Amino acid sequence: MTDVIDTKTVDDEIYNCLDLDKPKSFFLFAGAGSGKTRSLVEVLKRFRENNIHRLRTNAQRVAIITYTNAACDEIKRRLEFDPAFSVSTIHSFAWELIRPHTHDIKSLLRVFLQKDVEALELAQSKGRTGSKAAEDRPKQIASKRKRLESLSTVRKFTYNPNGENSSRDSLNHAEVIALTAELLSIRPLLQTVLIRKFPVLLLDESQDTKKELIEALFAVQRTHKDQFSLGLFGDTMQRIYMDGKENLGLALPDDWVTPKKIYNYRCPRRVVKLINKIREEVDKNQQEPVKKSEGFARLFIADTSQSIDKSAFEEMACQKMAEFTSDELWMEPKENKALTLEHHMAAQRGGFSNFFNALHGVDKLKTGLLDGTLSGITFFSEKVLPLISSLEVNNQFSVSRILHKNSPLMLKEKFENSEDQKAELKKVNVAVDDLYALWKIDSNPTLINILKEINRSGLFKVPDSLATIADRQEKDFELPEGDVDLIIDAWDTALESSFNEFKSYVQYISEESRFGTHQGIKGLEFPRVMVILDDGESRGNSFSYEKLLGAKEPAKSDNDNQKKGKETSIDRTRRLFYVTCSRAEESLAIIAYTSEPNKVKENALRQGWFAEEEIVKS
Repeated sequence: MTDVIDTKTVDDEIYNCLDLDKPKSFFLFAGAGSGKTRSLVEVLKRFRENNIHRLRTNAQRVAIITYTNAACDEIKRRLEFDPAFSVSTIHSFAWELIRPHTHDIKSLLRVFLQKDVEALELAQSKGRTGSKAAEDRPKQIASKRKRLESLSTVRKFTYNPNGENSSRDSLNHAEVIALTAELLSIRPLLQTVLIRKFPVLLLDESQDTKKELIEALFAVQRTHKDQFSLGLFGDTMQRIYMDGKENLGLALPDDWVTPKKIYNYRCPRRVVKLINKIREEVDKNQQEPVKKSEGFARLFIADTSQSIDKSAFEEMACQKMAEFTSDELWMEPKENKALTLEHHMAAQRGGFSNFFNALHGVDKLKTGLLDGTLSGITFFSEKVLPLISSLEVNNQFSVSRILHKNSPLMLKEKFENSEDQKAELKKVNVAVDDLYALWKIDSNPTLINILKEINRSGLFKVPDSLATIADRQEKDFELPEGDVDLIIDAWDTALESSFNEFKSYVQYISEESRFGTHQGIKGLEFPRVMVILDDGESRGNSFSYEKLLGAKEPAKSDNDNQKKGKETSIDRTRRLFYVTCSRAEESLAIIAYTSEPNKVKENALRQGWFAEEEIVKS
């Protein structure tokens, strides 16, 4: 009954914060598998019983911001689709808040664009004639100036949180968040609108919400604490995005409430013990298991100083897990979830590393790459990919629907103003045939060839992020040091990838691949989990499991950052290791590839992560 008492106590603390007459703000520590969503729903149902009439009278609602559309749908279902609760993702919520404020959006967007133009012009004045960047920048400047000039004619901005935003009057995903954060900070009226409409705002996965927006919400709460309750649900140990606010939950104002959910309802006792050990050096937030089953956790160490067949080693590990657990489903690939600590590993194994690695190397592109929202990605994933898939199965109805929805060649006014509608329709058909001909010449064309053909025919509008490349004339460029555009260069490289490689990437971010990472599996759980640790398949210095497991000494930069109180690669790796291990509902296998197997084993034993009999070495 202890867990029931704990749940009731925490739920009471949260409920008491939602007093419309004496609101309080709170940060709920909710570790892995802690039943956070259950508490959220139960508290809101109780709140509804006692406050629904008051909310309706004042035309107010409770805002619940969740991490994914799937999470939104689940909470809406549990709350019986009650309109008193506004459940949305952060992008949808931000847009609904600022959408009516067209004048403010224009003013601020004008400032943003002017700064971009000035930065580009400065770079051009210092650049080298003949370089690719020098050739591209005038087009980028012209594009931004054109958008600046068109702002005065925009009557209303548009935005789609789940799709492409490429029209003249549309905003992109990053702009919506940046505009919301800035407007909340500088426009007291918008703060008033927010608290009057939503006297209670609950933010899930708050540790991964963009830092600027979190800080803006904190500012709103400070100014309106007597009228507004801000509730943050999260766990700093599960922060996975670099643009989230570090150490959220620490150094909160004295009047904030800090309830904790200490029970883990997901993992068996053995796995809870392991994840507690993993986070032991970070904070004192230890969990208690609710499940009676002991469960299994095993560490398989593969020596990479010798030639090794990784597929065979992982198959061996599955065989051993089937024996240890008496669970034959470990032998079925579809029945165990393979989680990689880092995206580059999944890209390598999934066959889309050329496309992924090119874009992941630029900080400004990372988040949009990981959730598939970059305009250059949605251009291919939401227009080209569905069109080609429909053509391949000769689904003409689907082809027609895609073209009517997305192609400028199918605009209604084009046909209404044309004297020869058959000729207009023929242009569309020829454009489609010319594009599909690329697959007849080469069954796996490159993205750059696809882009160039679409740009030539006008079949789809090319997004600004790719327009410079699409318009570029083929020529040899000098490569002077220092005069580069990192974003354009990244796209240049990514677009050399094949269409099939891009399809594999889309399967990955859509969670249709066997391989998942910490981002893709946030909030999910699986009976059998295999965590694959392999620095050899990762890239860069952001993560290093071999440092975490004692196979390598920390780098000088890690030691310097630690002294300065900054995050290290070991900190990041520990968090991601925690997230992946904590997905296991029954049994967990960890595969560690290392050239120092003895050091890894010694460290695992010394840290108390595994016992001798739980470690298998190649």
